[in-house]
Amino acid sequence: MADPDIRDDREKGRLEAYVDGMFAGHVAYFTLDFDPAALVPVHTIVEPMFEGKGVASSLVREFYAMAAREGVPVVPLCPYAAKWAQRHPDEAPVPPAALVQEAERQLTRHPGL
Repeated sequence: MADPDIRDDREKGRLEAYVDGMFAGHVAYFTLDFDPAALVPVHTIVEPMFEGKGVASSLVREFYAMAAREGVPVVPLCPYAAKWAQRHPDEAPVPPAALVQEAERQLTRHPGL
């Protein structure tokens, strides 16, 4: 399988993966309205035909890379992203506890996620 083409749709809060032009999955996220700001992934979803092919890992890796390029931390409320972060501590710094608490509080403002 070719590496997924990953595209950020910030307006919709989705980091999307495409494989050979086909939608393969996404990370749903929001931007934390706090100081400092952060990116907060809440769900990682892969289409059934692409499961087990590294799409979720590619999405989360790019999510962390995108945050690093922007100079903001990631608060992984998504269970998959949190597990990925534990396995890749060199790529996924642990966010401060205050950011995690604020992200959990703000998640209630995004009921569609």
